[in-house]
Amino acid sequence: MRDIEALKKKVKKVSKLLFQTYPEATCSLDYKEPFQLLIATILAAQCTDLRVNIVTKDLFKKYETVYDFARANPEELEQDIKSTGFYRNKAKNIIACCQKLIKEHNGEVPGNIDDLVALPGVGRKTANVVLSNIFGIPGVIVDTHCIRLSNRIGLTENEDPVKIENDLMEIIPHKDWSKFSNNLVYHGRAICDARKPKCEICPISRHCVFFNNNVK
Repeated sequence: MRDIEALKKKVKKVSKLLFQTYPEATCSLDYKEPFQLLIATILAAQCTDLRVNIVTKDLFKKYETVYDFARANPEELEQDIKSTGFYRNKAKNIIACCQKLIKEHNGEVPGNIDDLVALPGVGRKTANVVLSNIFGIPGVIVDTHCIRLSNRIGLTENEDPVKIENDLMEIIPHKDWSKFSNNLVYHGRAICDARKPKCEICPISRHCVFFNNNVK
């Protein structure tokens, strides 16, 4: 059974160290309009933000509005986003998503999680990215970094993203949900690598179950 109070104390210590280490941590996807962040986050599934930013630099010049994406030729859009992987499914979802935005939301990105996850190609991770960065609504963003690090640190024993989200929401202060999520991404990229974590230079190693069980 989870010791919630002990985990809250651990999160407080880990958060302080991560926030000091990555004060600039924020969403690394490039966008100017809310719908662009929505599309960029759909493209980021199983793809790096760096690659997505390379693709969207030209993509958002070619398709300037939600209406442009809604009217896009599927085969042409597939080629435009091919390097992000899973491009057929992503193209299909982006077109359907934008069509639904027009039909049900007057072409605007909705500001609540229920409407967002009802859009094609949008799961809770994407919805929380949008809510956090566009609407200022805190959310726990469970991506591959979050799954790996929250398990290694010992904040959860789950692998299912929804269960991990619930576990983290239970122990992280609401106001810090988004900030903590962004810090996990930065830490995962810089130090806590999937294959070769740099535990010897990790600022939170003394609070990490993985380090204490496998490295120390």
